[in-house]
Amino acid sequence: MKKRRKKTRSQKIWGFLKFQMILMLLVVAAVAYYYAGGYAAKVSAMKTEAVSLVSHSSKDTFRKNQTSIAYDVNGTTLSVLKGEKDVYYIEYEDIPVYIKQAIISTEDKRFYKHKGIDYRGIMRAIIAMIQDGEVTQGGSTITQQLARTVFLSNEKTWERKIEEMYIAVELEKKYTKEDILEFYLNNVYFANGYYGIEAAAQGYFGTDVSHLSLSQMIYLCAIPNNPTLYNPLTNSDKTEARRDRILKSMLEDKVISENSYETAKAEKIETVQKDEIKNNYAETFTYYCATRALMELEGFEFQTVFSDDAEKEAYDREYQTLYDECNAKLFTGGYRIYTSLDLEAQSRLQASIDYILGGFDEKNDEGIYTLQGASVCIDNTTGMVRAIVGGRSQDDVEGYTLNRAFQSFRQPGSAIKPLIVYTPALERGYTPDTIVVDEPIENGPVNGDGTYSGAMTLRQAVALSKNTIAWKIFEEITPEVGISYLESMQFSNLDANDKRLPASVGGFTNGVSALEMAKGYATIKNDGGYRNPTCIIKITDADGQVLYQADQTASVVYKENACRQMTDMLQTVITSGTGRGYSLGNMPCAGKTGTTNDNKDGWFVGYTPYYTTSVWVGYDIPKEVPGLGGGTYPGKIWYSFMSWLHEGLEPIDFVHPLDQTLTDLGQTDTTENALPETGE
Repeated sequence: MKKRRKKTRSQKIWGFLKFQMILMLLVVAAVAYYYAGGYAAKVSAMKTEAVSLVSHSSKDTFRKNQTSIAYDVNGTTLSVLKGEKDVYYIEYEDIPVYIKQAIISTEDKRFYKHKGIDYRGIMRAIIAMIQDGEVTQGGSTITQQLARTVFLSNEKTWERKIEEMYIAVELEKKYTKEDILEFYLNNVYFANGYYGIEAAAQGYFGTDVSHLSLSQMIYLCAIPNNPTLYNPLTNSDKTEARRDRILKSMLEDKVISENSYETAKAEKIETVQKDEIKNNYAETFTYYCATRALMELEGFEFQTVFSDDAEKEAYDREYQTLYDECNAKLFTGGYRIYTSLDLEAQSRLQASIDYILGGFDEKNDEGIYTLQGASVCIDNTTGMVRAIVGGRSQDDVEGYTLNRAFQSFRQPGSAIKPLIVYTPALERGYTPDTIVVDEPIENGPVNGDGTYSGAMTLRQAVALSKNTIAWKIFEEITPEVGISYLESMQFSNLDANDKRLPASVGGFTNGVSALEMAKGYATIKNDGGYRNPTCIIKITDADGQVLYQADQTASVVYKENACRQMTDMLQTVITSGTGRGYSLGNMPCAGKTGTTNDNKDGWFVGYTPYYTTSVWVGYDIPKEVPGLGGGTYPGKIWYSFMSWLHEGLEPIDFVHPLDQTLTDLGQTDTTENALPETGE
């Protein structure tokens, strides 16, 4: 028995020694790799930079905030974007105790015990995540978060994390805990352009932070953990849920009483917005385009076509995270944003919509007009947006309103036909003089007027907007081919179910936006060259150094002569078709109407050699609009705006299509009954 015990003891000792030897070898290997791989030098450089950043900082460093300015095409100030740190900065003693306690309780319980990095807190966050099934506690300390917010980016790399930790340690050496908490609460992001607790209080509740209730204070403290997820304007239910969790944590930490907890939890939160909006739709579109420009600078690749739902969901998550980060930078980066928008044209387009729809005065519970309109004008020379209006004027409504011009997607009706049916057909052998037959189709569409005209030219079919003709041609070229043109022009809300015959007459799963319709027709005007319709010409820093320059190089979507033939036919729409009455006199113009079932949506999209403008009219919640058609309210808005826009401009003829019947000139010979070729 003694020998056996001695043997067992020897085995344990030998096993322990072997373990220690293996561990030592691993450590040696790791150290060797650390130095040989160049990581030692890299980490050392990070430490040096961290020491330099903090040593050169002062309390003023945490107050600075550079204002960004956006200009219209004429150099007029369009918008001033600022986080207003200086205006809303508050000293430590003026920050309510509950806010300090709440932030510490939920973000960094050992704030007053650690020296910048809390290793226990990291382990506690991991355990809490496993227990709760979600991230309820942060692994980073308040000091680390401050380091990231003020000195670093939100890039998720090991290098950024290491440097963040070094900066946090240096901050703890130079500043007091009270200083760090003050800096943090004045710099942390509260979503929607609000930096700092006082700016958030003013923005969401319209009052000083000292006048907020306990529930309102903790509601604000719920936001910084994830400004996208806990955005009060888009996810108020999630913000309230996190408020309740923070209140529970404060109760458990005995910083509030049971009575205070119950009262605060029961309080209904109502936010207000006090923003004075000057250029509502121009501003929101500028912010959107500028944010995407900054995303481009980060190397983000935009995508509109996905292989499956999982790919789209992953893309959407990545997109939204980076979009929020870049959008926040607009308010603090000191950018100079130069746009293609013309505020005079913007005002005139708004006035046209307001006047033509002025007889519809019904409003919903939020005071928003129920009948709405949206319009986009693109400069055909540059491919950029000249004016964009996303709804009727709402002077009695505070804050930004929905910009329907690029944020709403509606059924396009017959206005989609040139993009996915007729221009593709012209590429495959059809001509304006090809004979087609308007006749009933079993299980197919009916024409708008309920009649059938028999044999006619393709030009006549387009001018009279014959649904049967569009349906049959779409079936010949195939829906997959037709929809592929929209994919090439980055239409953003397409669905796999759109690749079916109803799309030929505007039957889509989600629909299209006024911006997308304008860029589609502008592509036809541009001989098939597609350009992204942004409004950002360039972005510079405050010193004038160019950071972003728009690249308006066109990519080929349609064949040149097919576009010229399509333009020729769309001129007939205005002279003698569904768009008659909207001619611009001596200025050549082409266009197409669109009306959906039961008159729920009306469209007019048209262009001249100078400009392309799309107009949509309908209810936000689709329902019949008596008398609505592409040639009624939308056409009137288009005509009113385009007439003004072209005043004083020299008439220019469209480029005429080549005569494809002239075989002696080397062109393809076509006959009236030619069938379209298959494939591209």
